[in-house]
Amino acid sequence: MSKPSDKALVPFVSVDNMMRLIHHIGVEEMLRGLADYVEADFKRWELFDKTPRVASHSAEGVIELMPTSDGEVYGFKYVNGHPKNTRDGLQTVTAFGLLADVGTGYPVLLSEMTVLTAMRTAATSAMVARHLAPKGAKVMAMIGNGAQSEFQSLAMKAICGIDTVRLYDTDSAATEKCARNLAGSGLKIVKCKSPEESIEGAQLITTCTADKQYATILTDNMVGSGVHINAIGGDCPGKTELAPAILKRSDIFVEFPEQTRIEGEIQQLEPDHPVTELWQVIAGTVPGRKSDDQITLFDSVGFAIEDFSALRYVRDRLAGSDLYLDLDLLADPDDPRDLFGMLLRAEGDTA
Repeated sequence: MSKPSDKALVPFVSVDNMMRLIHHIGVEEMLRGLADYVEADFKRWELFDKTPRVASHSAEGVIELMPTSDGEVYGFKYVNGHPKNTRDGLQTVTAFGLLADVGTGYPVLLSEMTVLTAMRTAATSAMVARHLAPKGAKVMAMIGNGAQSEFQSLAMKAICGIDTVRLYDTDSAATEKCARNLAGSGLKIVKCKSPEESIEGAQLITTCTADKQYATILTDNMVGSGVHINAIGGDCPGKTELAPAILKRSDIFVEFPEQTRIEGEIQQLEPDHPVTELWQVIAGTVPGRKSDDQITLFDSVGFAIEDFSALRYVRDRLAGSDLYLDLDLLADPDDPRDLFGMLLRAEGDTA
């Protein structure tokens, strides 16, 4: 059988090659690069097709598709969220994504996105904190020490300049894991026994817990003035982390309100509660942090444009490398009208 033409081959980045790419670039350098790509796409936010992700919910979790396009390139991510998976030795979140040329509809990149989503989520958090966190912030409380915690900590170090992370998790083994993985990172690691202890002296508070329930990780009396809260654990209906009173005292910043009001912390508030769209802050059309005693809150649920940015970054970094495989994913008959003829000839090739 003849080999498929180059136009029918789609670059595929496996988990192994994604990890090789990250180590080739450097974890912190790639986090900075991803943050720059996400920020650049936020600045051209109005060019993108935007829709809340398409979600299929079950008692066990959720499976979602996250599509978008800038008019030239189309992208989507498939992602699941199943908090109970860890009990069976499985990841809570797995994902893969694709970019395609709008002009032809042909895919131009297929990639794992379990590792890449962790990187882009952390990069986005830190990019937002760069705009909203108190100036000179050096200490972050990391509440929830699961799969995302190390990425968040390193992104805040690389992009915002924090030097201390105060860890807390209800599972002390998770805290030990995070502290062990961050050893040698240049961060001062403080293991804490309660969420109250973890936020002592912290100017940045990141919450990232996995239980699919209305939870109160932070109560109103725990949060003082002047902090920035990076709330990334609440990301589907019925799953929150913050007491409603905190939200009412905070200036809330969101990616896409139509999605965040369904999935984010603000699902606890009235549908018309005021929020600010982050792209407006990034573009410089509205202010972010306005005073030293202001509480800023990034109600992060993840949005398709961030995945688009991450895939775009990866595609740009693959040129000239061996960090991908060419997949024979697209049918490529000599005559575009003769797909069946290609099938018939294949029978002879395999006889």
